[in-house]
Amino acid sequence: MDTTKTAKDLATNQLFYIDGLASVREAIELMREKNVQALIIRKRNEADANGIVTASDIIKGVIIPDKTIDEVSIYEIMTKPVLSIPASLNAKYVPRLMYNAKIRVAPVEENGVYIGIINYSSFLYQSC
Repeated sequence: MDTTKTAKDLATNQLFYIDGLASVREAIELMREKNVQALIIRKRNEADANGIVTASDIIKGVIIPDKTIDEVSIYEIMTKPVLSIPASLNAKYVPRLMYNAKIRVAPVEENGVYIGIINYSSFLYQSC
């Protein structure tokens, strides 16, 4: 991997938001429409923290316990607060950070704003 690259260089702009009160059905529809594996949960107010919901969260929180996608709200299965990756972090450290934090996807943050999203596939595509 190029040691001059940063997390910002690896991030995709496929960053989409959803309200925590939305149903899992709405999340799945948005994920399918945008072809993404994760959505950021909007803050309720300035003092709140963003959350994240991933395809894995939906499988673990809805599919495996055999609940319906209409009876579960995003806030019930999301992770909050979301761990973000600093945009300026050297790309070679990002996989280790994500692995140690036990996360597969994270937003990339620059100056307090999410600018993209990064997942394990981002590293595979960059190392070939």
